[in-house]
Amino acid sequence: MSGICENRVVIVTGAGRGLGRAYALGLAREGAKVVVNDLGVGTHGDATGETPAQLVVEEIRAMGGEAVANYDDVSDYEAGRRIVTAAVDSFGDLHAVVNNAGFVRDRMFVSCTPDEWDAVLRVHLRGHFCTSRHAVDYWRAQQKAGKAVEARIINTSSGAGLQGSVGQSAYAAAKAGIATLTLVQAAELRRYGITANGLAPNARTRMTETAFAEAMKAKADEFDVFAPENTAPLVAWLCSARSSDVTGQIFELIGGKIRVALGWTDGPEFDKGERWEAAELGDKILQLVADRPAAKRVYGA
Repeated sequence: MSGICENRVVIVTGAGRGLGRAYALGLAREGAKVVVNDLGVGTHGDATGETPAQLVVEEIRAMGGEAVANYDDVSDYEAGRRIVTAAVDSFGDLHAVVNNAGFVRDRMFVSCTPDEWDAVLRVHLRGHFCTSRHAVDYWRAQQKAGKAVEARIINTSSGAGLQGSVGQSAYAAAKAGIATLTLVQAAELRRYGITANGLAPNARTRMTETAFAEAMKAKADEFDVFAPENTAPLVAWLCSARSSDVTGQIFELIGGKIRVALGWTDGPEFDKGERWEAAELGDKILQLVADRPAAKRVYGA
């Protein structure tokens, strides 16, 4: 199969269903050889005994593409090494990692338990670390051996991470951490020929259907704004060699609308020129807050 990712080898985590499945199929249509990673767990990380990764592999092979299934846990460091090894052993190289795996355990902050908090941060934030960390080792070794590297890390943040979401404190914190991780990876890894970008998808998946099923329902005879397949072309382009000049960005894609997030930047300021007294700060803080551009509201607020 030919396309903008022809002969590129790409790992997609959490690729058995939803967005990950759409990414894997879209990448295959663009010529990529895909490692389809998925544990087969439910939306809360519970074991199901299912193997959706193999079903996606069979779909890719049926269309004439190349793919292998992998069932390793992305939040396990040594498992991350095995995922990278699976790509290299199967296809002889690795060019991109799409970190997509995750689950939700929605809870208001006052009800969130330490176990729930740790589980969500582990699969999302640590999960973004483990596979990419071993991939970076592989790419650095190539670069140091004199090989030109055109490598890509694609991370998955969320609107919840960019602006917060009521009832999702752990998930939002993890996704905010992923957005910042992307900025640091972009700054540190460019010298090795590695770019890092992130996504804040808006799509109908098992995770979003719980809270937004009605709002995201496909409407008859209309463009399906929230179809997971809408985000796949962006992922394919970011994984391709064509995206070499783009790094450190977070993209939101809603249907046919694509935008790039501005992120944190300096806002209004005032310099007194000497140390403040605590009592005099209030009026100036209120003025600065009033002068700043309005922030997007927290989801659900």
